Amino acid sequence: MTSYQSENPINPWQPLARPGEVSETRLIRAILDGTFPINSSLPGERELAQLLGVTRPTLREAMQRMERDGWLEIRHGKPTRVRDFWTEGNFGVSIALVRNQYPLPDDYAANLLAVRVLLCPTYTHQAVERDAKAIAEYLDGADSLTEDANAIAEYDWRLHWLLTVRSGNPFFTHFINSVSGLYDLLGPHYFSFPQTRAHSRAFYIQLRSFAQAGDAEAAGKLAERVMAESRALWIDLAGKEQ
Repeated sequence: MTSYQSENPINPWQPLARPGEVSETRLIRAILDGTFPINSSLPGERELAQLLGVTRPTLREAMQRMERDGWLEIRHGKPTRVRDFWTEGNFGVSIALVRNQYPLPDDYAANLLAVRVLLCPTYTHQAVERDAKAIAEYLDGADSLTEDANAIAEYDWRLHWLLTVRSGNPFFTHFINSVSGLYDLLGPHYFSFPQTRAHSRAFYIQLRSFAQAGDAEAAGKLAERVMAESRALWIDLAGKEQ
């Protein structure tokens, strides 16, 4: 997916970023461009604050968030280490990569969809088993969806969120909530293709039918097939953009 540029057009009404957020973004980009390579040490706090043009408390705020997400290892009395964010990071790293790395790795979105292939059949089966009526009622809204990619991306995320909630397993919901930022950034691009929009619409109609019938097993099998098809469809369409 090397052709995908994840930077969004500037919104003139968006609040200006705070100094701590700007510092965090600049440090992340410095890590990604190799200025501060993985396993290297950052300059001392005083020097780094001067380089960024911020106060030391502001710098500490940014670095604490980066430590939480897996970019940095802050060691008291020792230099701060740049972590291997591919193996030590969490979803905060994934979201930052979408916002700051151009282009994204070819398999980035495909890997995210692969995770959904593994999880979606289970939480869909459990959701229809536990509360088929709520799922069917939500899917009634699919009939009024427009061709707007942003609207479909939002609807799709809400569907998966609802499925995880109705599954009764909060870990599924925590996962979906964790990747909501990725949905916001990648979803509209995924649904920019007529083929993906049509594919998802067909899924919504079929899933509604199974939910109305209370057929949890069929719903789970449908989700397994459709999620695998979604991944293959994305790989094909994104590859043609290159």
